[in-house]
Amino acid sequence: MKRKITVVGSINVDMVTTTARIPSQGETILGDSFQTVPGGKGANQAVAAARLGAEVTMLGKVGADMIGKEMIANLEKNNIFTANVEPVTDVPTGVATILLTEGDNRIIVTPGANSRVTPDYIRSKETVIKESDAILVQLEIPLEAVIVTLELAEKHAVPVIINPAPAQELPQSAWDKATWITPNEQEKKQLFSKKERNEQLITTLGHKGASFQKDGKEYIVPGYVMDAIDTTGAGDTFNGALTTAIAEEKTITEAVQFANAAAALSVTKFGAQGGMPTKQEVEALLKGEKQRAEKRNT
Repeated sequence: MKRKITVVGSINVDMVTTTARIPSQGETILGDSFQTVPGGKGANQAVAAARLGAEVTMLGKVGADMIGKEMIANLEKNNIFTANVEPVTDVPTGVATILLTEGDNRIIVTPGANSRVTPDYIRSKETVIKESDAILVQLEIPLEAVIVTLELAEKHAVPVIINPAPAQELPQSAWDKATWITPNEQEKKQLFSKKERNEQLITTLGHKGASFQKDGKEYIVPGYVMDAIDTTGAGDTFNGALTTAIAEEKTITEAVQFANAAAALSVTKFGAQGGMPTKQEVEALLKGEKQRAEKRNT
């Protein structure tokens, strides 16, 4: 039985320039290639979860423009329910400008229609949240809408995962409502220097994997070293996969292992969504790693 996941977040178009190096201040250089691809942390995480077998509903907004129509069509192509995605007429669809060099990236996000994801819009979707097995939210939409999402999830006892990216402060009462919070190392330093919140955190560590704490002890779940082509969607893939595994009631160690494997596979192809793997691909990687570990121990 598929688990129901609701992703509350941003829907963007990614404008990706590939270049040999990043230009210095005031410098003009020639790029190698340019592409437009679907993106936005919310949409990316929804696609990741859907490819991994979840039944995914997207909550968010796009502009009433051609790009918005294309982004909705892309979600539907990935078997995501979009009936609750609303177009707005006063601003365009959100845009992420991405510079890709040497397998790494630098990103500027212009929110556009994502800024119109209001608390009232979220409240109007309370039934969707109530009927979910897990909620996933990020911080590319207004924080007031994030807070209402957390309140409704708590009201209906639905586990909620916050991916605190881009890093922004929320009231302590809002963080308290999260089941899990998934910063990377920099976001953890910026937002969570106090130790008392550590047991809510699952911290991503790049190719090294991810860590969590239980009963005052830190556990590191190792990652996978892959030949990276584009790391743009790795964190989003991790979050979509983690939420899928949590909705399936896997243990936290199993969930992080599953998410690590999905994120590792995602960097081997171009585009935030382009490399997001299927459940079969993730399970094959996990099975292969288990077999290699057994051989090492014999």
